[in-house]
Amino acid sequence: MYEPLAERMRPKSLNDYIGQKHLVGEGAVIRRMIESGNISSFILWGPPGVGKTTLARIIAEQTKSSFYTLSAVTSGVKEVREVLERCKADTTSMFTKGRPILFIDEIHRFNKSQQDSLLGAVENGTITLIGATTENPSFEVIRPLLSRAQVYVLKPLEKNDLLELLERALKYDTLLGKMQVEVKSTDALLRYSGGDARKLLNILDLIYQSTPANTSLVISDEIVTESLQQNPMAFDKNGEMHYDIISAFIKSIRGSDPDAAIYWLARLIAGGEDPKFIARRLMISASEDIGLANPNALLLANVTFECINKIGWPEGRIPLAECAIYLATSPKSNSAYMAINNALQFVEQTGNLPVPLHLRNAPTKLMEQLGYGKDYKYAHDYPGHFIQQDYLPQEAGNAKFWIAADNQQEAKLSERMTRLWGEKFIKDNE
Repeated sequence: MYEPLAERMRPKSLNDYIGQKHLVGEGAVIRRMIESGNISSFILWGPPGVGKTTLARIIAEQTKSSFYTLSAVTSGVKEVREVLERCKADTTSMFTKGRPILFIDEIHRFNKSQQDSLLGAVENGTITLIGATTENPSFEVIRPLLSRAQVYVLKPLEKNDLLELLERALKYDTLLGKMQVEVKSTDALLRYSGGDARKLLNILDLIYQSTPANTSLVISDEIVTESLQQNPMAFDKNGEMHYDIISAFIKSIRGSDPDAAIYWLARLIAGGEDPKFIARRLMISASEDIGLANPNALLLANVTFECINKIGWPEGRIPLAECAIYLATSPKSNSAYMAINNALQFVEQTGNLPVPLHLRNAPTKLMEQLGYGKDYKYAHDYPGHFIQQDYLPQEAGNAKFWIAADNQQEAKLSERMTRLWGEKFIKDNE
């Protein structure tokens, strides 16, 4: 039976593990855990093909821990309880070292009751839980479980990581290592891989299998492109073009092309994408790309998410389509997105500036004596429910974070701010 190249090249130790230096490099948090032998429960969040499953297996191997796996796609509460019983037996065995590791792939697909069934075992130390997810755990993992498991973010592999992986495969693989290899160019290989180690190896495997016997293995942009055009799904059997397609979907909305948006939405639906994931991305786009130019966009996106939960599938495709078209045809603004980024950058640079005394509450007599709340002007006591006063820390001066974008809605907001603040707002908004 032919074993895919990605499986043949799966690393067995940290020395062979490529990428994620912020987690497994010298002095990094997961490497320190492995070296100490004290592994706490955690969730690995990152795109496909960046080493989540491999890292879990390496941890089990290097700590000599029993290793159990569950797939959230095929396992229910019954399967969870059965494996927990086996783990419990392991903890009392004299032949095992350390707590058993339970690795759950695609943990975001576990429902609440399935996740609840893990809590006791994690809490009392029966298992060390390592979860893997491509989705934001904040949305899909219950709060009690998140409080018991640290979340570590894995990044797409960088160009140098992928080139190192290519070099290793050509040199050390049991099949490729025996061939004459000519690497003419790698741009297409890296581009189609998109930071995904498994994609790169699958593409390389595809080229290997289409190379006639007793000939050299040639890697070039032309050969990679031709191979993928002939068999575009060969390197993407598990739907790993997910991130490319969702990117095209959001960029089509941002670019005000409703036809392209609907096309990519259809691709997502036909590929079996989770409708809730699509709805969440629509909510993000409504805030990031449309924002104050049309505040109703966020309302519709939020209602779309609720519709998905209420009416289910396949009818849920209709509100998704309605929302996608509405967002694509809406005026665009990223002023709110830029404002919070500007403010966060300012906070990072200036640190914890003190809150001005007049803006502080004075719930005690001592605070009142210290000047808390003194000279604060209550806006509703003044004409038009407005009075000019300073709201930023003194050290911040007249820092400006929100710049009105060029659209009808924000022009009205800008005009109102100009009426209220006069020259101060005009100067700051230039």
